[in-house]
Amino acid sequence: MNIRNHLFYTPDRCSFGNSWRKGLRYLALGSLFLIALYGRVGFAAEGEFDGSDYSFEYSKDDVDKVMQLTPNLDNGKKIYVICAVCHEPEGWGREDGYYPQIAGQLRVVQIKQLIDIGMGNRDNPTMFPFALREVLPTAQDIVDVSAYIEDLPMSPANGLGPGTELALGERIYRENCVDCHGENGEGVEEKHGPLIQGQHYEYLVRQFEWIRDGKRRNADPEMVKQIKGFSDHDIRAQMDYVSRMRPPAGKIAPLGWQNPDFPKYWRSEHSQ
Repeated sequence: MNIRNHLFYTPDRCSFGNSWRKGLRYLALGSLFLIALYGRVGFAAEGEFDGSDYSFEYSKDDVDKVMQLTPNLDNGKKIYVICAVCHEPEGWGREDGYYPQIAGQLRVVQIKQLIDIGMGNRDNPTMFPFALREVLPTAQDIVDVSAYIEDLPMSPANGLGPGTELALGERIYRENCVDCHGENGEGVEEKHGPLIQGQHYEYLVRQFEWIRDGKRRNADPEMVKQIKGFSDHDIRAQMDYVSRMRPPAGKIAPLGWQNPDFPKYWRSEHSQ
């Protein structure tokens, strides 16, 4: 059952009226009601893989298989309206790190995270209702919205750290992180290593601490072992440095840019 047909809305037709917060609550409650009623559905694809069926049991091969699907950006744009409620129309999240920047993130990373959250392999109560099959019923939907987000230009002004121990942060990064996240935090697709350049400092710190402390259950086991002994001081120095890694100029939006897929009247209605 696809609750998106009942609860989904688009920038040109908002079924939640003037309150996007109320809409978010309705969507979450509707998702959770259907989970309770029908249970969480998961089934493996059989025969030729076309994106209509998929298994939530994550493996690297599964994600690589999903990556072979051709994205439909028009469908991704429609789905993204759900994401924009928290991540903003531009996908930039909040500078205080409460919501991460997702614009520009590697498609393969988004696919893995959506599957993991939907399966409960990553604890994220806010995201959980929106990553379920009742909202994203096919692998094609996951690919479409991930591709749309990957194409969004990144924020020209992400949240930064204090800038006090950048030399220490750089040394820690160079010694530990380049293999999976790249020389400039651009991510490593073949390893499913996330893009972390341009990310908000406070979000980076929070996620790194959760990985170190075992709260991010879908984290790379090798990374968990590698950073086990990192102090809070080490983490903040390193994430301060990472937050200042600039994406290439072609990936950054101009100052004042607004996503043209979201009309001004949509923004004014959903800012209440």
